[in-house]
Amino acid sequence: MKQRLRITYGVTGPLRYVSHLDQMQVWERTARRACIPLAYSAGFNPRPQMQIAAALPVGFAAEAEWLDVWLVEPLHPQAACDALRQVVPAGLPVVCVEEVALDEPPLQTRVCAAHYAVSVANPLPAADVEQRVAALLAADTLPRARRGRAYDLRPLIEQLSVTDASPERVVLEMRLAARPSATGRPEEVLSALGLADSFFAVTRKALFVEACP
Repeated sequence: MKQRLRITYGVTGPLRYVSHLDQMQVWERTARRACIPLAYSAGFNPRPQMQIAAALPVGFAAEAEWLDVWLVEPLHPQAACDALRQVVPAGLPVVCVEEVALDEPPLQTRVCAAHYAVSVANPLPAADVEQRVAALLAADTLPRARRGRAYDLRPLIEQLSVTDASPERVVLEMRLAARPSATGRPEEVLSALGLADSFFAVTRKALFVEACP
């Protein structure tokens, strides 16, 4: 009897610079070392049935990513969690494991937004940054271009605020749309604020999904 488990995990340290495909290989090796009974696809080149909710851009840290894995036999979620924690490499902390319905739609089709914390080495007074944020949110449109194609950034910014500030840095919290045809990117928001040339670090704190029908 098949089972579907959802792993919530973080990404820190050097593993921030691992590509999406390499991260999938890390999880495959980790699951094998933890003796998780993974299900595999059919065909000449069977692959483990694993699915990350949304690829994490290289260089971004994360606090609550999702990975769905399919098992060929049931395993208690806490037992899976304990086994993974014993063998997972540093930089991929396992937060929790839970069982989800086999017929639930793929995570990639349900992700609708992402919450980011962006720490910017601030060349401006915090009040100036807050004024720029207010002006951006008040704008009706924010015409931009990505790969030679024009688009409007404004509807992709669902929330934006300054949550911490000091003479050395400012922290922006932003919730951006994350749909296949409408995805906001933190670096584009920084560019619209005139902060793209400053050093910044991004942590994806959460993903949001649309409710199942």
